[in-house]
Amino acid sequence: MKVIVVGSSHGGYETVRGILATQPDTEIQWYEQGDFLSFLSCGMQLYLEGTVKDVNQVRYATPEGMTKAGVHVFIKQEISKIDPNNRTVHVINHADGTERDETYDKLVLSVGAVPFELPVPGHELQNIYAMRGRDWAIKLKAKTVDPDINNVVVIGSGYIGIEAAEVFAKAGKHVTVIDLLPRLLSLYLDEEFTSTLTAEMATHHITAAVNQQVQAFNGEAGHVVSVTTDQATYPADLVVSAAGIKANTTMLKGVVDLDDHGLIKINQYLQTSQPDIYAVGDATLVPFAPTGQSARIALATNARRQGRFAAKNLLGIPSPMPAVSGSSALSVFDYHFSSTGVKTGTSKKLGIRSASVLVTDTVRPKFVPNNAGNDKVWFKLTFDPDDGRVLGAQIMSKIDVTANINTISLAIQARLTVADLAYTDFFFQPGFDRPWNIMNVAAQKALATLA
Repeated sequence: MKVIVVGSSHGGYETVRGILATQPDTEIQWYEQGDFLSFLSCGMQLYLEGTVKDVNQVRYATPEGMTKAGVHVFIKQEISKIDPNNRTVHVINHADGTERDETYDKLVLSVGAVPFELPVPGHELQNIYAMRGRDWAIKLKAKTVDPDINNVVVIGSGYIGIEAAEVFAKAGKHVTVIDLLPRLLSLYLDEEFTSTLTAEMATHHITAAVNQQVQAFNGEAGHVVSVTTDQATYPADLVVSAAGIKANTTMLKGVVDLDDHGLIKINQYLQTSQPDIYAVGDATLVPFAPTGQSARIALATNARRQGRFAAKNLLGIPSPMPAVSGSSALSVFDYHFSSTGVKTGTSKKLGIRSASVLVTDTVRPKFVPNNAGNDKVWFKLTFDPDDGRVLGAQIMSKIDVTANINTISLAIQARLTVADLAYTDFFFQPGFDRPWNIMNVAAQKALATLA
């Protein structure tokens, strides 16, 4: 069997790995349009802040390593057309300008997404950057030490935007974060958490400009100098646009079925409308465990899970994609937080009823020295008010307790209730935690509301 995999990020990489693990004698052709295989954009902050010194290390795999494993790796080669009737792809080799057609038995699309470009005047000015991919990482790194960059405006307050804001704040720049939404990080956390994080960012010279719509980028001599919103104008020597992503699927129109947002329609086996073509990653929807519906959750973990299941299915091992909870985590200066599933702020949009309880405590018993009082923890549990089914949770502390969210993710996928969670057996040792884990405490509190 000959399998062509298009794209070398999370989903494509895991598809290749899955095929090698299950049927290593499969002929695999792996295509990357750029000049670098398998760059991890989620590791960009570590490089920009200097934790990782070499940008070329922020990757899953090398062409040499994958070639040694038996994969035919093609760098700087673009799949420009797909003919599903004849099961061929047209390849443009950007290294030497040649073109050719390749046949396939199965085709996997891991085409991902590209940064959304705000359609406002001035978007073509210089010093308007994205934060996605190796090329942008190299350019952004140079700007962190550029003495001419004093004011940085970040558009968007999702994970990428907040990572960019922290990078430049730590580099000594004044940062403004502009977002249409009423709170920073509001898609990931409820207000009890974001208010603390926003105050923390303010102490590091990050200004929140929320509930504002960008109207124009203003320039002088071809370079951006400020950003105008519907409420104010902010000086900007550099703009980092993290205003969302759009599916990289223009080439696929008329090849496979797309939805109104340009996302590839797939079934539970990762198949597109063409049975021999599979799709994984940010250009698709995933099954969302709390609601039982499909949702757009662009996370590396989801893409990798899809890749592994696409590999099983295309090799003839029918395996439906399991539902996910949308678990994620981030650090913002000294704070660490994670969340999963439904939040109070997202339940209405998802079309479900929910209730929540918030618990604040210390990570360990009060008699244990607590690092100058820095072990306060916030935990919010969201559940179905009718049957108590666990729907989601959020946790935050200056102590890293984010792994608790993995337990809640499992509870969501297993359809456990707050009654199940209230007395679940968790270990206790004073140097680590409280006699009742904070998840127990929150579930007991939630259970009382259902009585």
